[in-house]
Amino acid sequence: MEATVPDERPSMEGPATFREVFAQREFRAVFTAGSLSWVGDYVAKAAATLLVYQQTRSVALSAAAFAVSYLPWLLGGPLLATLAERHPYRRVMVACDVIRMVLMVLIALPGLPVPVVLVLLFTATLANPPSQAAKSALLAQILTGDRLVVGLSLNSSIGQAAQVVGYLFGAAVASINPTVALLFNAATFGFSALLLRFGVRDRPATMTTAHRGHLLRETAEGFGIVFRTPVLRAIAVLVFSAMLFSVVPEGLAAAWANEDARSGMAAGTAQAVIMVASPVGFILGGLLVSRLFGPARRLALMRPLAVLAPLTLVPALFDPPPLVVALLAAGCGFAVAGMLPMANGLFVQALPNGFRARAFGVMATGVQVIQGIAVLVTGLLAEQFPLPVVVGVWSAAGVLLMAVASLRWPDRQTVEAAVAAATAVNVAQARAAGDVPLSETTPLADPRAAGGHRRHAVT
Repeated sequence: MEATVPDERPSMEGPATFREVFAQREFRAVFTAGSLSWVGDYVAKAAATLLVYQQTRSVALSAAAFAVSYLPWLLGGPLLATLAERHPYRRVMVACDVIRMVLMVLIALPGLPVPVVLVLLFTATLANPPSQAAKSALLAQILTGDRLVVGLSLNSSIGQAAQVVGYLFGAAVASINPTVALLFNAATFGFSALLLRFGVRDRPATMTTAHRGHLLRETAEGFGIVFRTPVLRAIAVLVFSAMLFSVVPEGLAAAWANEDARSGMAAGTAQAVIMVASPVGFILGGLLVSRLFGPARRLALMRPLAVLAPLTLVPALFDPPPLVVALLAAGCGFAVAGMLPMANGLFVQALPNGFRARAFGVMATGVQVIQGIAVLVTGLLAEQFPLPVVVGVWSAAGVLLMAVASLRWPDRQTVEAAVAAATAVNVAQARAAGDVPLSETTPLADPRAAGGHRRHAVT
C-alpha cells in the first residue's frame, strides 16, 4: 500500500517550484475548486448586498447582508470546524459545496422577503468553517515539505486575487441583474464539488468513531493544543498580532478617502485604491517571497517581516494623501504575506494530524474576531482623534508588540522537539492504521530542517 505519511522534511537547498506544486493532480483540483468558489462568493456578496438594498433602500439591511458571512466564525467557528475532523475531508468539502449551491439558487428566486434572504445567506455561510477547515487539513495531506509552504502561499494569494476580481465583477454584474450574479455563484459551487469529487482521492477521517467524544470537548481540545503547545502558541500570537494591524487601512478606507480631498481623486476612487492595495501587496509578497527564497532564508525572514508589517504603517502619522496610504497598505500586505506561509508551515508540522481541522477553526476564528476588533477600536478612536494619528500610533504599538513576540520566540530545541513529537504521533497513527510500511515509520523530521516551518492559515 502506498504510504500516506511521506517524509515531511523540507529541502534546505532551495525553494520548491510552482511547477512541482502544480504537478500534484490533487492540488490542482483543490486549487481550482477553491478559486472558483472564492470568486463566486465575492460576486455573491456584492450581489446580495445590492439586492437587499434595491428591495429595502436600507443601508443597515444592506450592510447586514454583507456582514452575515462573518457570523458563523464568531458564533461557532471552532465547533463547526471540529465537525470536519469527524468525516473524510473530501466528503465534507463536496457536501458543503452542494449545500451552498442549492441555497444560492433559492436566494436567487424572485420575490423572496428580505428576512428570508438573510436567513438563507446565514445558512449558506454555516458551511464555510467546516469546508475551509477540511481544505486546510487536506492540503497538508496532499503536499509535503517545502511544497506545502509554496502551496499555502499560492492558496493565500489566489484568495486575495479572488477578492479583488470577485468584488469588481460582482458589482458590475449585480448592477445589471443581481439574480445572474447569485446563479453564477451557485454554478461555481457546483463545479467546485465536481472537481473535488473526481479530482481528489478519498481518504479516511483522521478522527475515527472510537476516538470521538462530546463535540464541545473535542472543540476544547483544539483550543488546548494551540494555546498549550509553546510553538503553536507563539505562532498564534504572531499571526493574531499581524492581523490586528494589517486590516486597519482597509477597514478605515472609506473614512480616510472622504476626509482627504488633497489628491484631487474622487472619494470613491480613493477608497477603492486603498482597499485593493493590501490584497495586491499580499499577492506579491506571498508569491515573491515563497519563490525567491529557500526554506532556511524564509525562516530567517519570518520575524523581521512580522515587525516590518506594522512598521510600514507608522508613516501614517504624517497624514499622507490616499495614494501614499495605499502604498503603505500594500507594503504591509507584502510583509504579512511574506511571513504567513512559513508560519503556516511550522504550525502544520508541529501539529498532530488529528487536530488539523480543529486547530484551523481556532486560528480562523481568532483572525476574524481580531480583525473586527481592530477596525472597531480604531474606528472609535478616530471619532475622538485625527485618523492619521490613530493609525500611526496604533501601528507604532504594533511594532513594539511584534518585537516582543519575536524576542519571545521559542528556541531551536523547543521547535525541534515539537516537530519531532508531532511527527512521531502521525507516524504511529498511520502505522496503527496499516498505511505506512515499517521501513518508513522510523525517520522523524530532520532537526536541521525543523525550521522548514509550516503553519495554519487562515486565509
